[in-house]
Amino acid sequence: MAPVLMTNTTRDWRPWVTSLVTMAAITALSRMLPPSSEATGVAAAFLIPVWWWVWRQEDAVVQEHGLGLGGLMLHDRRRALTGFGLSAIVLAAVTMLVLLPYALGYRWWRGMMGPVQWAYAWQGVVRDAPGQLLMVALPEEAFFRGYLQTALDRQFVTKVRILGAEVGLGLLISSAIFAVGHVLTRPHPERLAVFVPSLLFGWMRARTGGVGAPIAFHALCNLLAAGLLRGLTPS
Repeated sequence: MAPVLMTNTTRDWRPWVTSLVTMAAITALSRMLPPSSEATGVAAAFLIPVWWWVWRQEDAVVQEHGLGLGGLMLHDRRRALTGFGLSAIVLAAVTMLVLLPYALGYRWWRGMMGPVQWAYAWQGVVRDAPGQLLMVALPEEAFFRGYLQTALDRQFVTKVRILGAEVGLGLLISSAIFAVGHVLTRPHPERLAVFVPSLLFGWMRARTGGVGAPIAFHALCNLLAAGLLRGLTPS
């Protein structure tokens, strides 16, 4: 990659301070709130800055951040779904190329080590899906990919084109903060591994122009991981 140049918005403190405050908030909430309300509190901590910096602004700002959500978050609610076709194609392609081989490979690997209760593995997926979609994937993608990645992309001029998406340091920095946030809420170093799928979420946001595909794929990743883990637990 060529040397990264900064735009005139280099001194914009908002994404940096917002990230710091938000990370502090989710860390405190994850420790203070009971398990029954932790997800709600953390989701609110992500969505409040998104509303403040993006959703309460004019439609052009909402669309620039890819946060129109099919017109739902636009002032002009008559707008049709934008980019739905491209988002659906990208989501289907990434799912087939990444999640399906992962699930099959995991099944083969675990099968070599002994039987796995695959039917039991998928119990609760339907029950968990709304929560994963609305309380985890949507708030996190709205903040990290919608607000933060876009805000950071304004500060760095140089981008590279990867499979049709223009990405740069905004993707890397927002993904690093995403990974650190996971460790702050649950202090286990292995949680830093979410940096890798975060890069894919960010690429999908850049490729489709919105956060719809990353939200759906993020939820699918979480549901798949939970299902595979459940398959290793006796019923």
